[in-house]
Amino acid sequence: MSEKFSLYADKVIKGILFSVVPAAAFYLMEAYEHNPFKEVRPTPQFLNIVLFELIAWILVALIGDGKWALRIELLLAMIFGLVNHYVMAFRSTPFVPWDVFSIKTASSVASNYDFTPTTRVTVVTLVFIALIGLSFLIRFRIQIKWYFRLIPAVIFSICLGLFVNALQDEDFQNKNDLYPFLFTPVYMTQVNGMAVTFAMDLAYVAVDKPQGYSATKAAEDIEEYAGTDASTAADELPNVIVIMDEAFSDLGVLGELVTNKDYMPYVHSLQQGAENTITGTLNVSVCGGNTANSEYEFLTGNSMAFLPVGSIPYQQYMKGESDSLARYMKSLGYNTYAQHPYFASGWCRDTVYPNMGFDDSDFKEEYINPTMLRSYISDESDFDHIIRTFENKPEDKPAFIFNVTMQNHGGYSEQHMNFIPDVKAQGMSSDPLNQYLSLVKRTDSELERLIKYFSEVDEKTVVVFFGDHQPNDFIASNVLAKNGKDYRNLSQEDLHKRYQVPYVIWANYDIGEATNQETSLNYLGAEVLKAVGIPTSPYQNYLLELKKKLPLISAVRTEWNGEEDEETLLQYRRLAYYKLFDWEKE
Repeated sequence: MSEKFSLYADKVIKGILFSVVPAAAFYLMEAYEHNPFKEVRPTPQFLNIVLFELIAWILVALIGDGKWALRIELLLAMIFGLVNHYVMAFRSTPFVPWDVFSIKTASSVASNYDFTPTTRVTVVTLVFIALIGLSFLIRFRIQIKWYFRLIPAVIFSICLGLFVNALQDEDFQNKNDLYPFLFTPVYMTQVNGMAVTFAMDLAYVAVDKPQGYSATKAAEDIEEYAGTDASTAADELPNVIVIMDEAFSDLGVLGELVTNKDYMPYVHSLQQGAENTITGTLNVSVCGGNTANSEYEFLTGNSMAFLPVGSIPYQQYMKGESDSLARYMKSLGYNTYAQHPYFASGWCRDTVYPNMGFDDSDFKEEYINPTMLRSYISDESDFDHIIRTFENKPEDKPAFIFNVTMQNHGGYSEQHMNFIPDVKAQGMSSDPLNQYLSLVKRTDSELERLIKYFSEVDEKTVVVFFGDHQPNDFIASNVLAKNGKDYRNLSQEDLHKRYQVPYVIWANYDIGEATNQETSLNYLGAEVLKAVGIPTSPYQNYLLELKKKLPLISAVRTEWNGEEDEETLLQYRRLAYYKLFDWEKE
């Protein structure tokens, strides 16, 4: 009796230990970023543990050995926690399912970031390693043939699938205190836990059709906005040069920012009311990273507001020919050029650009003897490449050049022999912030040089310049803290400011001047064409009309003129869905 009791007690103890470790893995994984006991809501804590327990039982059923099942789960939790930590550090948003499509792009820039672990990261990792080592104490084995173990493995896998499906159900979320709003992913991960949030996000890998959607009807609705005949002779059209400058922003929008010298004197001077110039504030949908989404909004006129937070249309949805500003400019008689002084594979640009209608795509290899600033091709060399492209274009065709720079890409912590920062923020001891501001000043000087060049050419030319996003929280938090604000707990107004960058539309011929204009990136392409006298497409005409009701729309902000109209927003969602998924080249 005593022996049987001992055997029974031994099994119970092993079972309890086996169940405790998955829970520990959850809390440790969360500890990379915050205190889960304090910040993850109570019910979601339990749901995360259930998720970890199911995964552990699937693993033990497949392997047959408890200690190895737990070792694998602990290792996976540690890797997931570390990945999420560094994604948060470098991009200011958590790791999401569609980030797996970005692995190649992330690895190409990884060497430029500082991966030095913090004390918290070091301690949590050491505890993980200790648990992995101590898991040999769990001598828990399933003494049956592997093919019999498949039955419980399948059962637990079905349970896991049903559980994940429940996590994605709106009623279940409401009943279990789960925060469901994707547009605030940091907070969502903080209160729901990483694993549960990741499982919830899986529901958005594919995009559902909008309510009442019909591809035929959407196409017809767009055609109703057909207006001016776009068959204008090519020699009447100006060259259009669009520069989307990496991480170019004015952090002064976040609060008082005093520096030893102006970090963007030329742009600031244009904002005072320069001739043939329009300046203003541009609301974007990303912050700290995901540059390709700013490209997507500008080139398509679609908004990231209708797509899952963190998703990358270039990688996830744009698999064939698609409509874009480039394709439309080509239909007007333009030669279309896409340029980016980095790797062609980044964000799948080497396939997306041709599919969008660009005639030529230039990447890092096409830049002749470029000057490097830190580890990237400088804006000086990049803008020289724009000038060479202009000088070598066919004389009988205008050029549409879409250029995405690289000089100011993060991170900003490392020291470089080829770059000595000369801008210093007063009252803030932050070398990375000084480096960032100094890079912005370099870009500002190069923009002045570029516009001076085109002010002296005979051909009508337009230069459009804007930043893709602000730098990550590591940089911006210094300015916010100086102004008494915590980057982790911003008011809605201050959060909106984190998604604002300056923009400039300049022409070497007469256009209407304006200052202090505010718009969102999905509208900018149509507004540029209208401002400089280029005929607009039916979809662009629709966007210009939409802007009268919805002056701003991005993934983080929607502003209405007058009373909100759900049908207006739903109609835009339908047309954007059509353009992204069902548009076919005529």
